[in-house]
Amino acid sequence: MATTGKKEIIRATAFPALFIILIWLIELGANISKVRIVTLGILPRSSEGLLGILTSPFIHGDLDHILSNTAPLLIVTTGMIFFYKELAYRVMATIWLMTGAWVWMFARSEWHIGASGLIYGFVCFLFFSGIFRRDTRLTAISLLVTFLYGSLVWGILPVNQIVSWESHLFGSIAGLFSAYYYRLEGPKRPKPQWEIDEEYELLHPQVQEIEEGEHDLENLTPPEEKNSEIVNKISTPTEWKISYTITSKPSESSENKGD
Repeated sequence: MATTGKKEIIRATAFPALFIILIWLIELGANISKVRIVTLGILPRSSEGLLGILTSPFIHGDLDHILSNTAPLLIVTTGMIFFYKELAYRVMATIWLMTGAWVWMFARSEWHIGASGLIYGFVCFLFFSGIFRRDTRLTAISLLVTFLYGSLVWGILPVNQIVSWESHLFGSIAGLFSAYYYRLEGPKRPKPQWEIDEEYELLHPQVQEIEEGEHDLENLTPPEEKNSEIVNKISTPTEWKISYTITSKPSESSENKGD
């Protein structure tokens, strides 16, 4: 079990690590070549800024900017992949595209760069997903995220105009939306023992009668004959699913970067 757990952690860390390495390589290459790559960011409501919807998370203003995003990006992305497996990649793509599109449509007409919008989106997804799913394990992750990154809430306010607070705000909304939209997919809440017992008794009522001394062992009727209506009802896909889920164009000097 311990070996399996280590493999899962390594597998969950691989993608975030490669993503961060790529971000660092781009930043180092830009510094060495002295190429200004801010134009790969998002410039709202302009055709030249459309590409930034896809590329802006890779672009950072300086080393301090990229340093401030590295650890949070590694932690929250690893957490998403570890707990949500394949679903995590769809969630990340949704948050990525929605955040970028909303920034392009509604943000200030300045260059918006950095991966902090993704960080806000991933944090909000982890927090609200545990709540929507009513899963104690995932709710514990929500509380941990609140403890580690609760102060991020101030980043969605227009306090510091150098910071792309719009990316933070729209990333957070995208994370909340994704948590609700994908709430029925991914990890399922473990069934309490009392739910398992109730389902078993509905499928095998004679077992309960025998335990209570109300049935003769020699005259047992097959449960599928005696209780076909109950069996059929529970086997209906909709009912079965419910039982598991209730549970002016700026100058090049004007750049907005995330925390």
